[in-house]
Amino acid sequence: MGYAPQAQIDHDALRHNLQRVRDTAPDSRVWSVIKADAYGHGVERVATALQESDGFAVARLDEGLKLRKAAFKQPILIMGGCYTSDEWVQAVRNEFDVVVHQERQVTLLESLPLDTGSINVWLKVETGMHRLGIPSEHLTDLADRLTAHPRVRRINLMTHLANADDRSDSFTYSQIARFESHKTDRFTHGSIANSAGVLGFQATHRDWVRPGIMLYGVSPFSDTSAEELGLRPVMTFRSRVIAVQQCRRDDPVGYGGTYNCPQDMPIAVVAVGYGDGYPRHAEEGTPVLVAGRRLPLVGRVSMDMITVDARDYPEVQAGDSVVLWGRGLPVEEVAKSAGTIGYELLCSVTSRVEFLDLNRRDTKGI
Repeated sequence: MGYAPQAQIDHDALRHNLQRVRDTAPDSRVWSVIKADAYGHGVERVATALQESDGFAVARLDEGLKLRKAAFKQPILIMGGCYTSDEWVQAVRNEFDVVVHQERQVTLLESLPLDTGSINVWLKVETGMHRLGIPSEHLTDLADRLTAHPRVRRINLMTHLANADDRSDSFTYSQIARFESHKTDRFTHGSIANSAGVLGFQATHRDWVRPGIMLYGVSPFSDTSAEELGLRPVMTFRSRVIAVQQCRRDDPVGYGGTYNCPQDMPIAVVAVGYGDGYPRHAEEGTPVLVAGRRLPLVGRVSMDMITVDARDYPEVQAGDSVVLWGRGLPVEEVAKSAGTIGYELLCSVTSRVEFLDLNRRDTKGI
C-alpha cells in the first residue's frame, strides 16, 4: 500500500458473519441490512459478498433502486417506506417489499391506478420505540384496508427493538409481548430482530431477522466484544507513518499545543485525519496499532494527520504500517475513546480513502 489511508474490506468476513446469523437463528430467513452504503463499506461490494442472503434491507427507495440498477435480483425491503405516489409506483415496478408505518402511506397506495401492479407490504407496529410505527389502536383498521386492496399481495408484520443492546433490560420482552398481541392469521410473515435481537433474544427470531451491524463484525453490545460473539471485522482502516519527530521534554505537539511531551520522546506522524473519516474528537490515549504495536494518540486530530506517542516503539520509522481500526483493534474501542459508536465511524470514512477488496469471489456490482 502507499502512504494514503486505505479501507480493506474482507469478503470472507462478511460471509462468515452472515453464517453466524444463520447459525444463531436457523429457522429464520435473513434480510441483510445494507443501508447507508452498507454502513460505509460500499453497498454493491457488500451485496456481492452477501448474495446468499434471503433479501436485502435498505432505508430509502433510492438505495433499493441502486441495487436493482446493479442487477441484484434478491428481494429488497424499503424500511423507510414510500412517501409519494411516484415512489410507490417505482417500488411496485421494482418488486420491492415496502414498510408502512403511517396511515398516509396507505392512502397514497390506495390512490394508485389499478394497473400499477402488486406489492408485499410490511406493517410496522409501534411497540415502544416511539420513532416510526403504527399505534396499536390503528393497526387493525390499516390491516383491513390493505387486505381489501387489489395491489397488495401479502401483508406482513414487523416492529423495531429499542433497548435490545442491553440484555439485562426487560423492555425487549415487553415489546415482544406487544408484538404478539397483534400477530394474527392476516399477517403472512413476522419480523422483530435486529443484530442485538438475533444474538441476545431468541424470542425475537421470527420468520425474518434483520441483522445489520453484526454483519460488519461489530458487537451490538457494550459488554461483549465482537470476537467473543464469533464475529470477524470486515473493515480494516489502515495507513502509514509518514514522519517521526524526535521531540524534547515540554515540546508542544500539534494544533493548540494541547499535548506537551513529558520527556524526550519520538512522535510518529500518521497519514490520516478527519478528512479521511478518523474521528476529530478522539481522546488522547486512543489506541493505534503501529507495526502491530499498540500506541496512544496524542495531540489534536487534524484534517490529514494524527500524532502518536512512540515511546514504546522507539524504532518507529516512516513507512511503518498503521491500523486505525479493524483486525487487531476493534472499531468499538476506538469509538468509545471518541465518545461515539462504531456505526458512526464506519459510516464516516470519506471518499478520498481507497477501498480494497480482500477474498473477493467475483466482481458483480463492483
